[in-house]
Amino acid sequence: MIIPTLRYTDAKGAIDFLERAFGLERKAVFESDDGTVGHAELTYGRGMVMLGTSGAGDPQFESRHSSLYVVVPDTDAVYERAKDAGAEITRELQDTDYGSREFSARDPEGNVWSFGTYDPFAA
Repeated sequence: MIIPTLRYTDAKGAIDFLERAFGLERKAVFESDDGTVGHAELTYGRGMVMLGTSGAGDPQFESRHSSLYVVVPDTDAVYERAKDAGAEITRELQDTDYGSREFSARDPEGNVWSFGTYDPFAA
């Protein structure tokens, strides 16, 4: 299992956005007394993303732009949800040559999230 880990300047805002726009769900959020998110776990089906505030605790985790691909059963529904939440769509909803229906959107700190029906683990 591979779990992507992201860092955000505003981790609390990122958690809110990822829930509203992309349908991720909070599994755990650990905050310090000053409200800094040291570690959070958000799930989507059986997948997970971990995130935290840039530089919180370990200086090796500075903010970097990353990209993620999330396999979803209904890309159109996720696309509409993302648009309704104000996500910046960077690649419009489309059908691909390899049989996927997908789109991409940027989160508030520049990470690109792609959602599609292509599942590399399917038989």
